[in-house]
Amino acid sequence: MGAQSKEAALPPWGDAVAGAFGAVVANALVYPLDIIKTRIQVQVKPKAGKQQYLGVLKAEQIEHFTSTIDAFNKILLKEGPSGLYAGMVGSLIGVASTNFAYFYWYTLVRSFYLSKLHANTTLSTAAELSLGAVAGALAQLFTIPVAVITTRQQTSAKYERKGLIETAKDVIAEDGLSGLWRGLKASLVLVINPSITYGAYQRLHAVLFPGKARLNPYEAFLLGAMSKTLATLATQPLIVAKVGLQSKPPSGAPQFKTFGQVMAYIVKHEGAMSLFKGIGPQITKGLLVQGFLMMTKERMELLFILLWRVAKKMHAQSPKNG
Repeated sequence: MGAQSKEAALPPWGDAVAGAFGAVVANALVYPLDIIKTRIQVQVKPKAGKQQYLGVLKAEQIEHFTSTIDAFNKILLKEGPSGLYAGMVGSLIGVASTNFAYFYWYTLVRSFYLSKLHANTTLSTAAELSLGAVAGALAQLFTIPVAVITTRQQTSAKYERKGLIETAKDVIAEDGLSGLWRGLKASLVLVINPSITYGAYQRLHAVLFPGKARLNPYEAFLLGAMSKTLATLATQPLIVAKVGLQSKPPSGAPQFKTFGQVMAYIVKHEGAMSLFKGIGPQITKGLLVQGFLMMTKERMELLFILLWRVAKKMHAQSPKNG
């Protein structure tokens, strides 16, 4: 977006609240896709007549999914509508906290970097990606426990599903307190996903809408969807590996310690292309979420800027400052 006026007009917490609000709205709208892509990503295709799973879902508990529509129908039939919203509360808490932290740190480090340059200029792609990676890493350190808990809830059979606190206690009982940070290394590597997303968003904005400080909702949706699709294609194998790390393996299955082990296991049992399993719902969910997120965030930022200016004007006109 370049160095726009909103960067000086809105403090980091304003960007953070706008981003968190937009993310919650967007994820709530397409949450069933999140369930479907997670379920598909933790399963291993049947081999020699036997179904095996990376996650807690055992063959006798749920049927194998062959597509997004197949997964939707089978979850709805076996678990009812509630099955499509399993773990939604925890997921939205995680989404809100992650996006608040990301946008806060992203705005802070980007503003600091620009101030050090002493110039109002469009940052290079490399700079945008680097700043996004720093912000993403800081956000992950504080918010990954919620992601671990949510993944456990999403990949648990209906009769085994528990609340946030109970699930957290189970994780701690099995793996100790550090279990809440399972997959941290993979998550830190995956900060390239939001950095690619927002770096691409900034560059596409500069290329497609040069000099335009404010996008309308449709333009923001388009750029958000395009940038997220590019990021997902680049990082899908790592996304699949992270889900495998954070889900609970059934008895007899290996306990993975690194995302490299998960990827090696998938390639050995299913082939390299299976590292992209769930790519359909992942991209669909991602482009819709990112589109709605940026569309909502742009509107919320505009509202906050107006409120911020009114508040500063009222403060300046108050008697003690007169």
